Amino acid sequence: MIEDGDFRLTESSAILKYLAEKIGSPAYPKDLKARAKVNEMMDWVNTQVCREFAYGLVYPQIFPNHKRRSDEAHAATLAWGKERAQGWLKVLDENLLGPKKKYLCGDQMTIADYFGAPFVGLGEIVRADYSAYPNVSRWLERMKALKNWARCTKSSTGSPRR
Repeated sequence: MIEDGDFRLTESSAILKYLAEKIGSPAYPKDLKARAKVNEMMDWVNTQVCREFAYGLVYPQIFPNHKRRSDEAHAATLAWGKERAQGWLKVLDENLLGPKKKYLCGDQMTIADYFGAPFVGLGEIVRADYSAYPNVSRWLERMKALKNWARCTKSSTGSPRR
């Protein structure tokens, strides 16, 4: 959540767009078509990766309030989440990134990358195997090489956040 005076936002995608617009960040292009591509990628991450990968596969394994009522239901949830997540990771790998793109919207990093990489990176908590997705792996490694990645993904004790 962010509060800017009496203005409040609670959704991470909206917060990133607001902050980028407020400071005139080049990571949120002014060009209408380039900005539409950034918005498209952020919406895709939110509706596919976040729903199927985060909520369907990762969260049920790390958050007690996401555990299902029975072991059978929980196992089915994880199986469904894994199957769906693999499909979307394949789309991300082959169609959205492909072998030539450095970032989600081309050769320049945008707020779509800042938004999407942490959701994809969540899989590392549950030891997700990205080997079938070389373009995703390459992109994720590029994002993890950013100087603030480690600082943002570690708790104050130095251990990974969960």
